[in-house]
Formats: sequence, structure tokens, C-alpha cells
Amino acid sequence: MKNFLEVIAEDVQKAFAEAGYDAALGRVTFSNRPDLCEVQCNGAMAGAKQYKKAPLVIANDVAERLAGSKTFSKVEAVAPGFLNMDLEPAFVLSYIEKMMGEEKFGVNAPEKQQTIVIDYGGPNVAKPLHVGHLRPAIIGESIKRIARYAGHKVIGDVHLGDWGMPMGQIITELKVRKPDLPYFQEDFSGEYPEEAPFTISELEEIYPFASKKCKEDDDYKKLALQATADLQNGKPGYRALWKQILNVSVTDLKKNYEKLDVCFDLWMGESDADPYIPPMVEKMKADGHAHISEGALVVDVKKEDDKKEIPPCMILKSDGAANYETTDLATIMQREKDFAPDAIIYVVDKRQELHFDQVFRCARKTGIVRDTTDLQFIGFGTMNGPDGKPFKTRDGGVLRLEHLLGQIKDKMYARIMENKELDPAEAEDTAAKIALAAVKYGDLSNQASKDYIFDVDRFTSFEGDTGPYLLYTMVRIKSILAKYQEANGALPIEGRMIPDSKAQKEVLKDMAGFPAMIADAFAERAPHKVCAYMYQMANDFNSFYHGTKILGEEDAVKQKGYIMLLRDALKIFETCTGLLGFTAPERM
Repeated sequence: MKNFLEVIAEDVQKAFAEAGYDAALGRVTFSNRPDLCEVQCNGAMAGAKQYKKAPLVIANDVAERLAGSKTFSKVEAVAPGFLNMDLEPAFVLSYIEKMMGEEKFGVNAPEKQQTIVIDYGGPNVAKPLHVGHLRPAIIGESIKRIARYAGHKVIGDVHLGDWGMPMGQIITELKVRKPDLPYFQEDFSGEYPEEAPFTISELEEIYPFASKKCKEDDDYKKLALQATADLQNGKPGYRALWKQILNVSVTDLKKNYEKLDVCFDLWMGESDADPYIPPMVEKMKADGHAHISEGALVVDVKKEDDKKEIPPCMILKSDGAANYETTDLATIMQREKDFAPDAIIYVVDKRQELHFDQVFRCARKTGIVRDTTDLQFIGFGTMNGPDGKPFKTRDGGVLRLEHLLGQIKDKMYARIMENKELDPAEAEDTAAKIALAAVKYGDLSNQASKDYIFDVDRFTSFEGDTGPYLLYTMVRIKSILAKYQEANGALPIEGRMIPDSKAQKEVLKDMAGFPAMIADAFAERAPHKVCAYMYQMANDFNSFYHGTKILGEEDAVKQKGYIMLLRDALKIFETCTGLLGFTAPERM
């Protein structure tokens, strides 16, 4: 199905051709001056030089051909050569009727289905999720959902930080605290215990303690480095203990991501790429790409046309150890082998742009990735507090994600219970849904690359460009539909009406823009476009609602038309909130 603007343009392009001009001049846009017209075409301006005619003459020629068009109720040629047009209400309705009959409301299946891997989340094992994990989780999740809705095969990977010095630090500290554990006995030959010798709370205390001690005690640091090496070299006790660390930590991570309604198809980490490192390094050496520089093995990735300094990509450190570049390159190699993706998208802090630039260049230069594979870095900005600085707790620490969500949920619960219309259980569920919408919409409504202020009071407001405002609009629709169904026994399944007011027409026009919005949001990896679309539609719907008697309408046919509009709008709203990763409660 063609998108709304393409269908509108067909008539204008035909008119240009009939008037003797290039049909391509009939490109149309929605007007940014709705007080003047709904649709605008500037093609006459562009064609003036080509046809050696005044733009207004061309515009008038085209306007004459559009007289009587079923697409437009008004066509005006305006100096110096604009075509200003309003849409015929019946035409708008006909598009909506066709669109709502499609499985995905007019979103076409792609000509070629892409396989896309999205790398988002990136938590470190043994550390709790904090507010810094919020943006990659919800931006990546929304991009994944949009890409799937657009018809592509998408694989979301959490990409755990589960390999390297942090693991050695934890093992070292556990050995200090619990030296009698079988994992540390050189002569142990039995089965290692199935139950972990620590809880998630103990693990989360051990890691920062050991990390701090490494910075203060050189001997302790040497032990941690040795433990890291022993783990990576396959020492049985350490491997068994590492699996326990991974299991306890991932179980907790899954629980917290579930609260965010974020889910991953793969729970793979740096450790999964480790087997790919030795053959990758040997190939880079054999192909002449890697060389020694100041003791380290590097690949030069600078290009002749670079206007800024791009350092070499370090493959192995001077002590022979791997680093983040090594692991990320090996992970690309693994993903190429496992999925042969058309694209790999990284949703990562924008401050890591140089790192990924080096990695992508190295992957292409050394042939790790195919030329046809798109490597895309989506760098997100920082989430700041009202003071404009990175979000912190009152004592200056990094706020745990579950605590942030809990605080907002409690705030919404207290507000809901003030009205005392919901029982505590329903209020609890409703508060959780509103809180999630507040957090996700507050983040996703911003362009990902921009820093933004996380203002709890603004994000939880039921007015303005917020998640709760959108949910309130949806709940309002649900309430009207429920009351209609209670009075009439069932909701209508047909009976859409030609809009009889400007406000009603605006809602239909918004809905008609859904397929094009999805195409743009997917192509640009831009959840904020879904947010902007929803907000515009919510504003137009509320204008229609406030100016129209829906349940009080005495004409049954007209009332049925209004109810069909509400049903259609709710379906679009629910699809959009699904793409953003939250849902509306039944009541608020």
C-alpha cells in the first residue's frame, strides 16, 4: 500500500504531465501553514527556469487540470507560484478504510527482509543496573521493535561484560574471604557445588571492594591479574566459579530488565567471543594488516582524507592481553559466522564514537566483516539531573535503576490513591504502567544523540508532551468505548463516516500518516519520530473530543461513525506504545 503522501501526489503529478510539464515536479508536502492549506506543492517554482515560464502560469495550468479532483476539495495557485490544496474529506476516509483493513495498517513488507543484530544493554556482570543503563536498554529495545514491525528479522544481544579483570578481581576477593571453597583447592577432583557460595547482594558488594583494593594495593592487583589469566586459560575451579558468578548475576539482570519490559534474544558476552580471538589475530598477522608498535599489536586505520587524528586500532596490548577492541572485533566475527547479518547496530554512549570508528574501520580493512554488512553506531547522549549534570543520588552515588523506577512508581501510586477510585491492587498495576511510560517516553521523545534533563515532575505530568498524557488519552478512549458497549451490547465493526468537522478530519489525517512514520522511524533508527507522531495525534484527538458530543450524539449512524474513529485511533495508539515498549492501563 502506498503511503498517504504518495497517493496524494499521484493526482498532482498527473496534472503536471497533462499540462505538459515533468510529472516529477508534482512532489507534495504537508503544509506548515495549516491556516492556508493542508497540502502544498512548489513544483511550479522549480519548473520555471526549465520551461521559461512564470511560476504562477505553471501553477495555474496545473490547478486547472486538478479542478474536479476527488482528492482535493480546494486547489489554489498562489503568487509567486505555489499550489495550495485542501484534501477532500471523502478521500481521507477512503484511505483510512483501506489502511485499517491491512494487517499492519498499510505498512508494506520489505522488498528484501534484512537480518539485523542490535547490540544494546551492555551491563557488566556482578554490578547492578543503574541509570546509565537506562538509555541503551530502552532505545535499543524500541529500535528492535520498530525494525521487527517494519518486517525485518532482528536479533537483540545484551552483550555482557563478563570477561576480563573484573572477574579476576571477584575471584581474588572470594579466595581471600572463603579460602576453603573447593574452587580454590588445587587437588580438588569432584563435582563443584551447584549452588553459588554468594548472593547477588554479596556479589555486588564484593566487586567495588575488590576494584578499589586493586587501585590501592599492587600485590593484590597482581593476584587479580593472575586470577584473570588463570580463568581465561581454563583453570577448572575458576571456570566453575565464574559460571556461578554469571548465573547469579544474569538471573538478577533478567529480573530488572523485565521490569523495564526489555528482553534480549541473546545473553552472550565478551567471553563468547574469546575463542575467536587467536585465529583472528593470526589472520591479521598473516595478511600483513597487524604490526608491532611500541610493543603492542596494532592495525593502522587512518585514511588519507581524514581531517582528524585516528589512532591505530590496538589488537593486543604490550603484555599480549586482549582489550575492548579485540573483543568487539571478535564479536563481529562471531556474528558474521552465526547470522551473516545485513546490519549490526550498536546502541552505545556517544562518547565511545572513536572506539567504534576504529573497530569498524579495522573490521572492514581486515575482512572480518563483509562489504555488504552495515556497521552502525547509534551514540546516545547523557541522562542528566535537573542541575544539568549526570543523574546521581543525593549522596553523589550512581542511582540504581530499580530504585529510580520504584520512586516514580510510588509517586504515581500515591497520586492515584488520592482519588480512591481504584482498589490497591489495580492502583499498583496502573502506577507501574504509568511510571514505565513516564520513564520511557521521557527518554525516547528526545533524539537519541542529545543529552537531556530527566525531570521527574515534568515526565510524570498528565499534561504536555509526556507518557502519562498519552496514556490518559488512550484511557479516555477506552472509557468511552466501554460505556458505548455497555449501552449497546457490542462495539460496531463498520460504519466509518466522512469527517464532519475539521478536528475529526485532522485525526484521520494523523492516522493516515502511520505507514510513512514507520518507514521513517525504521530508516533513521529513530523512536523519537514515533513519540512525535503520537503526541500530535493525541493533541488532535483531544481537540476532537472536547468539541464533539460522542456518547451524547442522538444520531445513531453518526455516533457509530465516531465510535469507529475511536476504535481505529486506539489501535494505532496501542501499536505505537508497543513500539516504544509500554502499555496503557484500563483506568487512571
